Amino acid sequence: MDRCEECGFAYDLTEAASAASSIVAGVAEFAALLGDRSADLRSRGEPATWSPLEYGCHVRDVLLVQRERVLAARRTDRPSFSPMGRDERAGHDGYADQQPADVARQLDDAARLFTNVLNRLSSEDWDRDLMYNYPEPAARSLRWVAVHTVHEVRHHLLDVHRQLA
Repeated sequence: MDRCEECGFAYDLTEAASAASSIVAGVAEFAALLGDRSADLRSRGEPATWSPLEYGCHVRDVLLVQRERVLAARRTDRPSFSPMGRDERAGHDGYADQQPADVARQLDDAARLFTNVLNRLSSEDWDRDLMYNYPEPAARSLRWVAVHTVHEVRHHLLDVHRQLA
């Protein structure tokens, strides 16, 4: 995956070093959107499309899952992970029933936890691999994981902006 056809995001692995700041900025924007009490955050534009609140929950969980993947890759050679079960989480964790202010705060916390781990990577760590199983199994470097996480934040911000427009 070098480019997202839907949002135009280009996977430039040289941008991994700035991923932490991009993630923090994107999450700040996400949190601000979730803090807008006049916005309809709970409605789905289409039945198969998550609501802005559900996207916020998903991004929060992505950040937490990615943090654990990076930590595992630092202690284990080429660990492999099951997909996070994004659709199942929405129901199992009750994304639609959560409070937007809580999710905004949790998003900020998750971003800080994840970016702390990124900021602590050495130059050798960035090249460590893990087996990433989405969209198909492939060995991916921690550089790719960082850039992919930036993509997740930006792509889902676009999803939310589309619904709130």
